[in-house]
Amino acid sequence: MTIRAALPLLLFFLLSTVARAAERASFDFVYLYRDGDPSYAQTRAYTGLRLRDRQRPIDGARVAIKESKVLGRALGLQFGLREESLAPGDDAAARIEAFVSAGVGVFLLDLPLAELAELSRAFAQRPVLFFNFRHRDDGLRGADCSPVLFHSLPSRAMLMDALAQFLVARDWREILVLVGPEPADSVEAEAFLEAAAKFGLKITDRRDFLLSNDPRQRGQNNLAILTSGVDYDVVFLADTLGEVGRYLPYQTQDPRPVIGSEGLVASAWHWTWERHGAPQLNQHFDRLAKRRMSAEDWAAWAAVRLVVEGLVRSKTADIGVLRDFLRGDGLTFDSYKGFPGSFRPWNNQLRQAILLHTHNAVVGHAPLEGFLHQHNTLDSLGVDRPQSDCRLP
Repeated sequence: MTIRAALPLLLFFLLSTVARAAERASFDFVYLYRDGDPSYAQTRAYTGLRLRDRQRPIDGARVAIKESKVLGRALGLQFGLREESLAPGDDAAARIEAFVSAGVGVFLLDLPLAELAELSRAFAQRPVLFFNFRHRDDGLRGADCSPVLFHSLPSRAMLMDALAQFLVARDWREILVLVGPEPADSVEAEAFLEAAAKFGLKITDRRDFLLSNDPRQRGQNNLAILTSGVDYDVVFLADTLGEVGRYLPYQTQDPRPVIGSEGLVASAWHWTWERHGAPQLNQHFDRLAKRRMSAEDWAAWAAVRLVVEGLVRSKTADIGVLRDFLRGDGLTFDSYKGFPGSFRPWNNQLRQAILLHTHNAVVGHAPLEGFLHQHNTLDSLGVDRPQSDCRLP
């Protein structure tokens, strides 16, 4: 067939493709973030090293949108991701309200904790779905919970329970707790203390450390002194800045493992996880983002995939129906972590396995064998229904 003879057929094919594309409805996700958010400011040590290199997890959402294109065609939907920035003085509620008026109902909120909580209260009775993929705060799943706010990132209690399960499984039951000067350090330490009490671990001492070279404060800045004079199987470290923690392994008075902020860490995801299809997801992310997938990246990816799964299973794009489906018994989510995920209906927290890892290997996968629950094994991690302060309708 000559090129001239083929032109009418080609034109027909192109027009048919355009017509089919025009028939597909658009289903947009809005990724909302604030410019100048201090959480993403680069933290450097006094030598100029970047110790906590946090990047916005929007690439996780981008990967999920790309992966969902085939499903979108089957559903007659064209998925889109609208990336919206807020200037320091912009009103987030007004921006969301404008999108809701335009028919958009799913929001990925990369915002500071207080602002996220405020928006969740303000829109509690509106036809929206908010996703938290950034904050581990247990209050968002407790007294500050909202029927419209769903959590794809594990709570702090879930992470600490995973560490506690690992210690019990290894019969490492005596713990020395070291806590840094940042407010977040105390929050981490308190969460671990609650997990330790839950699983019957013994805290032999809790000690505060300082980032200082002052010889008068040797008891709080000298690691050998800080870890001496007490028996322990493991050192739990709460050091969100990472300046002291990077020196703690191999510097303790007794030769003991370090967990928490350094050493063995509990996370939603790690780039070395090699089971249940994880390498495929990591490769997809590497190709798009040109970096390794973080826990927050995974949670942003999961948020999009959960909504897509909900659309497929509920067969509707109605936000109210979709929200009810996500909280119901019909959802089973492939998290690439072995256990099928679902949302806890009492606080909208995604049930999921927790990875326990060093800097370059996953060495544990919680819930560990032997830790059971009367309804769902994943509920052995985090705040269970009877203990929850959240009372969702």
